[in-house]
Amino acid sequence: MRLLIIEDEKPLTKSIHSYLLQSNFLCDTAYSYGEGKDKLETGSYDCIVLDITLPGGNGLDLLQHMKRRKVTAGVIIISARNSLDDKINGLEKGGDDYLTKPFHLAELTARINSIIRRKKFEGNNVIALDKLTVNILNKTVKSGEDDIHLTKKEYKLLLYLISNRNRIVTKEAIADHLWEDHANLGYSFDFVYSHIKNLRKKLVDNGCPDYIKALYGMGYKFVVEEEIRIA
Repeated sequence: MRLLIIEDEKPLTKSIHSYLLQSNFLCDTAYSYGEGKDKLETGSYDCIVLDITLPGGNGLDLLQHMKRRKVTAGVIIISARNSLDDKINGLEKGGDDYLTKPFHLAELTARINSIIRRKKFEGNNVIALDKLTVNILNKTVKSGEDDIHLTKKEYKLLLYLISNRNRIVTKEAIADHLWEDHANLGYSFDFVYSHIKNLRKKLVDNGCPDYIKALYGMGYKFVVEEEIRIA
C-alpha cells in the first residue's frame, strides 16, 4: 500500500515514515501545502496522513481540493488542535479520521489499516478468495493451510490485483502502483512481467488455480469465482 505523509515537522515525518516502512508500507512525504498538492496531482495513494497547519496553506483547504479532484484515498488528519469543533470540522470537510498530536505510531498504523480495509476490502481483516486467504493485518498469504512466502513487491502486487479483481489492469497501472517514481521514465516493463510471472508461479505451485489472466494488448485480470469474506 502506498501512503503520502503531508506534515511540516520533519522529525515527526521521519519517525512516521520509518515506522510505516517497517510495516511494509511505501511512503512519500511532503513538507508544505504546495509540495503536497503537487504529489497529489502526480501520484496515486491508498491513504494520506495530513496535517492541518502547513507552510503555504491550510491542510483543510488541501483536503477540499482533494475532494473536488475526486481523490479516493482515505485521509487521516493529524493535528495539535484537539477541540471538538476542530475534529468535527475536519471530519465534515472529508477526513476519514482525526488523530490529535502527540500520538503513538502504533495507533496511527492501526487507523491507517482500518481506513484501507474500509476503502478497499469492505472492512475485512481477512480476505478469502477460493483457495487463497490473505490476512491484511499480519500480511500473510495462505493456500489452504500452507503459507505462501512472497516478497514485499509480490505481496503488494497481489493486494493490488485482488482489490481490482475481475477488472483489467494495465502494465502501466501496475508499474505506477509498485514503482511510481520510476514508472514514468518510459523504460522496459520487464520488471512487471517478471513479478507477474513469479507471483503466478508461487500461487500455482502452492495449489491455487492460475487466477492471473494475461489479456494480450490490454493487461491482466485477477479472476476468481468463489469469494468468501471473513471479518
